[in-house]
Amino acid sequence: MGADDEHSRLDLLKALGDNTRYAIYLELARSPRPLATGDVSASLGLHPNTVRPHLERMREVGLLDVRPDTSGGVGRPQKLYELSAHSPSLGLEPPVFPMVAQMLLDVVVDSGVDAEPAAAAGRRQGQRLAHGPVAERGGCVDAALCMLDDLGFDPASVVEDDVTTVAFGHCPLAELAERQPEVVCSLHRGLLEGFVDELGGAEVTDFHDLSHRSPCCAGIRSLD
Repeated sequence: MGADDEHSRLDLLKALGDNTRYAIYLELARSPRPLATGDVSASLGLHPNTVRPHLERMREVGLLDVRPDTSGGVGRPQKLYELSAHSPSLGLEPPVFPMVAQMLLDVVVDSGVDAEPAAAAGRRQGQRLAHGPVAERGGCVDAALCMLDDLGFDPASVVEDDVTTVAFGHCPLAELAERQPEVVCSLHRGLLEGFVDELGGAEVTDFHDLSHRSPCCAGIRSLD
């Protein structure tokens, strides 16, 4: 490890040495999707003016990545924070998990598995989720939005007639999907289809992923 690496590591540890920053970091580490300053402050019971400089300090030393919220709200887009790819896991997620996910994806691709078997596996998982507590959060479409939010897809929806168009503001599978969109995006599609079909009252009519020119989104038609 060179002097620059040692200095960088020291900066990271110093940044996390503050109790408030450590609490904020844990909140972001546990979240499946990026959080705005207001989300963090509400969760921890702190004023946004207290949270904001801590977030910026952690961004400066490389602990956090930041991007604008492009969900279409009124006014200046707020910043969304998430852990950077090189941040320490603090034991919240075994570091071997991402490596195992990559290796399993390689096995799937090398075995010649294409979109439909992947979608079928996703549907089975979606059916299982439909019997969990998230299924109790309103009707089928609302429950599907809650399920996607819990998994970190940061869904934003627009309703026109009986169709809800759902855009994915964040993809927790992005790193894997960019390598093998046919397999990984099919898992996501199957997950949503299985969940909606199992609950009933709606159907997935469209699903646009990384293989399409349009942004990643899905259409869910209410059948009620």
